[in-house]
Amino acid sequence: MSYDYDLFVIGGGSGGIATARRAAGYGAKVGLAEFNDLGGTCVNRGCIPKKLMVYASNFPEWFEDAQGYGWGPVHSTFDWHKMITAVNNEVERLNGVYQRMLDKAGVEQFRAYAKLVDPHTLEVGNRKVTADKILIAVGGHPYMPEEVSGIEHAIVSDDMFHLKEQPKRIIILGGGYIGVEFACIMNGLGSQVTQIIRHKEILRGFDEEIRSGIQEGMQQHGIQVLSSRPVNKIEKTPEGLQVEGVTADVVLAAVGRRPNLNNLGLENAGVDIDRGAIAVDEYSRTTQENIFAVGDCTNRLNLTPVAINEGRAVADTEFGGKEQVMSYQNVPTAVFSTPEAATVGLPEAEAREQYGETIKVYRARFKSTYHSLTGRDERTIVKLVVDEDSDRVLGAHMVGEHAGEIVQGVAIAVKMGATKAQFDATLGIHPSTAEEFVTLR
Repeated sequence: MSYDYDLFVIGGGSGGIATARRAAGYGAKVGLAEFNDLGGTCVNRGCIPKKLMVYASNFPEWFEDAQGYGWGPVHSTFDWHKMITAVNNEVERLNGVYQRMLDKAGVEQFRAYAKLVDPHTLEVGNRKVTADKILIAVGGHPYMPEEVSGIEHAIVSDDMFHLKEQPKRIIILGGGYIGVEFACIMNGLGSQVTQIIRHKEILRGFDEEIRSGIQEGMQQHGIQVLSSRPVNKIEKTPEGLQVEGVTADVVLAAVGRRPNLNNLGLENAGVDIDRGAIAVDEYSRTTQENIFAVGDCTNRLNLTPVAINEGRAVADTEFGGKEQVMSYQNVPTAVFSTPEAATVGLPEAEAREQYGETIKVYRARFKSTYHSLTGRDERTIVKLVVDEDSDRVLGAHMVGEHAGEIVQGVAIAVKMGATKAQFDATLGIHPSTAEEFVTLR
């Protein structure tokens, strides 16, 4: 049977664009539908604009730290509108970059919603097209807990990039990485921040020392963290929005994300949903053999590089003649908080569950050389989790400045199955924080 396209991609985010370009590079005729800006959550409402705001929030501390090194006091003011405008201008520039990348690859684009009509037919805007294979890469959206009375007064993370004014006081609901990062951003920019979490500590699922290290650091920086406080009500008062006895100008609900599955027509094509996400196998194939799904809409490991790798694996397997499967072991990730953190491999508790008494932990907690003159009591944590039977490093974790940059390099060794002896045999770069990973005894 003849189809309009060899591959049709629903969604122009990181995973969808990566798949479309790779498949087109193999000679496939590819179409892609995206009703919104290209780049998806990461470029438009996540990684990129948030990281730019992280940079902006760091300057006040750097100004203060400089005095310990002989520089005079810096008297500066912050212009929220100028920062937000600059951030959104950069996002717009990146939209154009993605547009040119797709044009160069020869991918035909539709600025419209796409809906499945049957396993090979899609309704795209006001026309119908057919495709041999279909990829769903529609991402996710912030979840609003409707059970919370007054939740309509809250905003979600998408809205943070479009606030016209900087809130003097902000309450953040949720202890995941989005809530943690925005708490640190707004605190650094001068807002009074209260973070309210359901559990005892932030960042559930991370290594315990990562969690406690970041939370202690956040509190030292002036963020009020209210633990073990499930929120049931947001009340609008003349003084502002009130939650758990705290009053603020803005309440940010950062309590999780959900896959974008509405109006996709999954039922028309025999694509099953499992626990609120598109069900897929190890090849990202859905319950309909010619339809695939990658990224946050599958709710496997919701990270941009994972979505990209999943998508490229689909293109390699289906169009490149190279069978590829995405590995979810030893995927590194970072939390761009203050202090920053990064991790790869197994947390200590999970390692002990899997390996039992053979686990040995190496750790160091210290003040970095940089802070020897700033006067700050900032503590860096580095940690290795090792299986003594094989001597293999199962996990590497860090809290401290440049953690993401450092652990990215360490992740190569962990992914390759490096042993503690091989870490020990590696000479450190002195003086650096990174050398601590090869000097732990």
